[in-house]
Amino acid sequence: MLKTYRAKRGDRVTKGQLLATMTSAEMAGFDKEAISSSAELRNAQRSVKLTEDMFKSGLASERDLEQAKNDLMVKEAEDKRSRSILSLNGGNKNGTYVIKAPISGFIIDKNITSNMQVRPDNNENLFTIADLSNVWALINIYESDISKIKEGDEVNLSILSYPDKPFKGKISKIYNMLDNDSKVMNARVVIDNPGYLLKPGMMATVQIATRNGATLPVVSTDCLIFDNNKYYVLVLDPVKKVRIQEVEIGRKFENKAYINKGLNAGDRVVASKQLFLYDSLRPQ
Repeated sequence: MLKTYRAKRGDRVTKGQLLATMTSAEMAGFDKEAISSSAELRNAQRSVKLTEDMFKSGLASERDLEQAKNDLMVKEAEDKRSRSILSLNGGNKNGTYVIKAPISGFIIDKNITSNMQVRPDNNENLFTIADLSNVWALINIYESDISKIKEGDEVNLSILSYPDKPFKGKISKIYNMLDNDSKVMNARVVIDNPGYLLKPGMMATVQIATRNGATLPVVSTDCLIFDNNKYYVLVLDPVKKVRIQEVEIGRKFENKAYINKGLNAGDRVVASKQLFLYDSLRPQ
């Protein structure tokens, strides 16, 4: 039965810190074995000393002395075994089981309360501790983007809690399975977390810098005109004439659109009142 617990969800703990103490019938048995083996070891040590004195006086045979020494070796081994079992189970001589933090970090989950009974068939962790000096982000990769994503690609993350602070990471693992329902593949991103700003459960917007060697022109999504299931922009040519240009969008991210076809780097596009100009320039 859980006797006391001193750590709560969200607490920062150090390696070896006491998290909880428990009373346990099994631990009481380990305590008893350790106490009994210590007493038997002391008796065996006294027996060897007494037999040695008797042997020197001629009152005990060499065989008696050898038997006493063999008994001592057995008792030493038994005492070492019982103490090791007690130590491995975190016990001590007051009949309690001590739970200590195996690593330094933050308690991200706790499944115990005071005076609850911990059953042997309970397969839940009593405490879950995580080192948040770097964290993992699980990102979704759509089927159309799978061929563009590689392990090692750099990732930029935007967090709602810190809109002006960018976070950077790298894809460390790609899970090569497609979810049947969402039709996305997952990838794991490792991110440094100075100051522990990133918390478990946060949501992020992700931008991946792929290595496909392609450089696409980019425009603001405000410049796009959608008409008859196609995208257009208004291009300003060198003689300051405006023309309608159909474009093919490769991808969108936040307020940016990456253009596969229709524009070249350096082209100037109209960014205001473009709908009015489009209506006046398109064929009627």
